[in-house]
Amino acid sequence: QVHIVESGGGLVKAGGSLTVSCAASGTFDTIVAMGWYRQTPGKQRDLVAKIVRDGSLYYADSVKGRFTISRDNTWNTVYLQMNSLIPEDTAVYYCSADIFHDRRLNTYWGQGTQVTVSS
Repeated sequence: QVHIVESGGGLVKAGGSLTVSCAASGTFDTIVAMGWYRQTPGKQRDLVAKIVRDGSLYYADSVKGRFTISRDNTWNTVYLQMNSLIPEDTAVYYCSADIFHDRRLNTYWGQGTQVTVSS
């Protein structure tokens, strides 16, 4: 069983910074990639940033230059450093982990953490 747990969301003023963390735990072979998505009411969940085991990084255009995704050496924890936050960044942020186990690749999700940016 795999558990994905986010932490670090909260309320911040526009222009401020916030870091959210995501930890993967449980029984599995390899984390192939981890990413952050965000969703606002009535809209689809969009990819914000992703880090792949081969070192590849992906950022949505709307966050390039402001957000940084990183991981720890164990590859079980990923961080999203968010700088120069704007009200449009307000959303529930979800962590995802693409995990290879028992010859299958599955995507697991956390429960989400609310990030609110006030103007």
